[in-house]
Amino acid sequence: MQRGWGWLRDGLTLWLRSPALLSFLAFGYLLVLLVISIFPLIGQPAASLLMPILSLGVLNGYRAVAAGRKVGPDVLFSGFKSNVQSLVTIGGIYLIASVLVLALTALADGGGLFAVMTGGNVDDAAITDSSLPLAMLLAVALSTPVVMAYWFAPVLAGWWNITAPKAMFFSFHACLRNWRPFLAYAIGLMIFGAFIPGIVIGVIGLLSPTLATILTVPLPLILIPVVFASFFTSARDVFGLPDEVIIAK
Repeated sequence: MQRGWGWLRDGLTLWLRSPALLSFLAFGYLLVLLVISIFPLIGQPAASLLMPILSLGVLNGYRAVAAGRKVGPDVLFSGFKSNVQSLVTIGGIYLIASVLVLALTALADGGGLFAVMTGGNVDDAAITDSSLPLAMLLAVALSTPVVMAYWFAPVLAGWWNITAPKAMFFSFHACLRNWRPFLAYAIGLMIFGAFIPGIVIGVIGLLSPTLATILTVPLPLILIPVVFASFFTSARDVFGLPDEVIIAK
């Protein structure tokens, strides 16, 4: 289980080596997906299809920093140079599986959670419906295998040039075999990403609400890039690194 804690520790160490670039890659990834998803009808599906490509670009940048290579911000789009067909297929499978999970939650709450997650019209009665928590638990249970299949898939497809089904199968199998480190990793995220900062900011807020509000700003600026770095360190620990990988220079 210590390996899971190590992914976060090594992620923080990696981020400190180049905080400006790695923060740009993490937030650039989120911004690009956000902008794409704004477009009506096609935005969210397109963002899902491009998500593996952009995430590979982010991890290419993190890998370059870990190896001591110099790369620029354009490395964010380097995923378009590596097995694009498989990466898009991974995004498509992930999108379809996510929609199916939300559709199945309708068995528990009549479609309330599905409407919330897809931006549909939701009345107050649906939000306060006692069946909504049950639907959320069902969504977590059903989506866990989907996330497991996706977790390492972009890296496997991009760095090892394998097909989407194989990448998702090996990702799921790797997550299943390493469930203890992943459990420790999840606990570490909750403790260091939410629990401890919440306590510290809460205590400071009793003394100075203004200062507490100010302190909430840098937290995601540090936490989000470190979490992205932990994606790379977990992949490196579980699968190692290939001898050669296409990275923009």
